Amino acid sequence: MQKIILYTIIIAFSLVTKAFAQEKSFEKKAKEIASNIEMITTEEKNALKKEVEAIDLQVKEGKISAEKGQELKLKIAEERAKNIETKVAIEEEKLAQLVQDKVDGKILDSETIINGKYSISFPGGYRNGKKNFNNKEKRTTSQFVMAMGFNNLVTDGSIANSDFGYLRSVFWEWGITLNTRLLQNSNLLHLKYGLGFQYNMLQATENRIFEDTGSETVLVTYPINVNDNHTYFKNVYFVLPVHLEFDFSKAKEKDGTKIFKSQLGFRFGLGGFAGVNTNSKQFIRYELDGNKVRERIKADFNVNDFTYGLSTYIGYKSTSLYVKYDLNPMFKNNNIDQNNVSLGIRFDIN
Repeated sequence: MQKIILYTIIIAFSLVTKAFAQEKSFEKKAKEIASNIEMITTEEKNALKKEVEAIDLQVKEGKISAEKGQELKLKIAEERAKNIETKVAIEEEKLAQLVQDKVDGKILDSETIINGKYSISFPGGYRNGKKNFNNKEKRTTSQFVMAMGFNNLVTDGSIANSDFGYLRSVFWEWGITLNTRLLQNSNLLHLKYGLGFQYNMLQATENRIFEDTGSETVLVTYPINVNDNHTYFKNVYFVLPVHLEFDFSKAKEKDGTKIFKSQLGFRFGLGGFAGVNTNSKQFIRYELDGNKVRERIKADFNVNDFTYGLSTYIGYKSTSLYVKYDLNPMFKNNNIDQNNVSLGIRFDIN
């Protein structure tokens, strides 16, 4: 189901991008980076699976001991995890540079020049191949989006008595969106869609950490007292958000022409997101013999490769209250479903 939703959004996004008629647009470049990240993760996980199967076969045939087999499997798992981290970091740097180029205005939104004339994918900014200088607001604009706040898990349908600190578990999110006004003579309806990253952090209570038992991922008590503020579990997702926004900003009038500006008043949005998990890490910090020790464990942890969910926001001008909820469980095989939920502040910066 996750794959169907993700591929549907990617296909729809590709069709919109083609309509922009931009050979090397921001959207196309970002999509290429997302595809690279997904391909890297898939290739490394498939390679790890084959290597583990080969080791299991050697153990079965008596060529190596079970202890040696386990040692080899841990070693190759670390190597594959390091490969993913290194390769994905390169793609993330490309995306960060792409976003910076977008903010600096080095990449056009949805304009292109054809045969010396101006053209635009959405109506309202240009007419008959010539620029309309009377229009002060394009129908489609770009925005930088940033959100942060509290994060937790809904366990078996409830968030009460959570195993995670309510104030210590946090999330943050950033990305780029396109904002398209849908109505010719009204500012009410906008379609917002884009690309972004979600970082969901969980800090367990009672000196516990996550452990993959092989069949499921559960919380276990750590044998050493950990530093609560620096011990946490983090999932990173590359996502495609889509929202229908209701903007109650009033149109202005100049020389008998209506000028539409977004985010000048009250607004709210309804929609959702779909994406892929790029990595899962557990950070553990404690003191041992007077020394500060920090462990970082990057592994699968049985976290779902894909995510999808609902999100909404309500606010004034560029600032709004933001809520998002994952419809699919965070872990694949746990007996009890645990779904991520986040509440925070969102900034949509034109």
